[in-house]
Amino acid sequence: MIREIVTIDEEKCDGCGVCVPACAEGALQIIDGKARLISDMFCDGLGACIQECPQDAITIETREAEPYDEIKVMREMMKAGDNTIKAHLMHLLDHNETELFDQAVGFLKEQGIEVEFEEREREAQKWHSCPGSKSTFTPKESEQENQGIRDSQLNHWPVQLHLISPAAQQYRGADLLLAADCVPFAYPDFHKDFLKGKALAIACSKLDSNQQVYLDKLIHMIKTASIRSITVAVMEVPCCSGLFRLAKAAIDYAGEEIPLAVVVVGIDGVVRNN
Repeated sequence: MIREIVTIDEEKCDGCGVCVPACAEGALQIIDGKARLISDMFCDGLGACIQECPQDAITIETREAEPYDEIKVMREMMKAGDNTIKAHLMHLLDHNETELFDQAVGFLKEQGIEVEFEEREREAQKWHSCPGSKSTFTPKESEQENQGIRDSQLNHWPVQLHLISPAAQQYRGADLLLAADCVPFAYPDFHKDFLKGKALAIACSKLDSNQQVYLDKLIHMIKTASIRSITVAVMEVPCCSGLFRLAKAAIDYAGEEIPLAVVVVGIDGVVRNN
């Protein structure tokens, strides 16, 4: 199946091993002085190891890979003890992987294993939060805030990637804006600066299910609708980067050369990469 999975740049990797304990699933080992992905089925593709790598040698790619197997992972976790099991379960909750979490807990119960969580960790089971959820700020005041009403630049409906038809007229020969769900709320001039003259599709790379459908639709748009370019608008939080990887993978699988750009918006509404 095609899915997201880690890849390691051997030239950048210095074999420090910091990534190994960061992978709760045990998918990484240091072999011959380099970090290696030892099993596709153990890598969940969520990338907990990425931020720990001091050499920036680990990234996420979308490719054909053996399906991730939560039960096989849990069998390995059991050998490492309760703390490792707990770290893995919290890792799943941090990424809103509730289905995998339920599979793991169900398997543990079948084995007669109960994992105790602290109160803080129990709260995390109930509320799945974004990495940017601890940030607060004061919105900027503008003298032009109440001067006039801006027209909408949206020229079609629907816009959610699960709902759209990739063969729809609005995507034929269009410049596609693929936007993370939060971007229009964070960036006040979304319509004027990003959407004008483009066809829109919105998605969330963290919470939306069945993203294989997303990949298939984007490939179809590129090959059949002959879209001219893709601009990906994402938030600065780590989970949002999956949307750019999805677009890049679609271009690669389609085998077409079309321009791909990314705009990163901060939670304070400021574009970060201009």
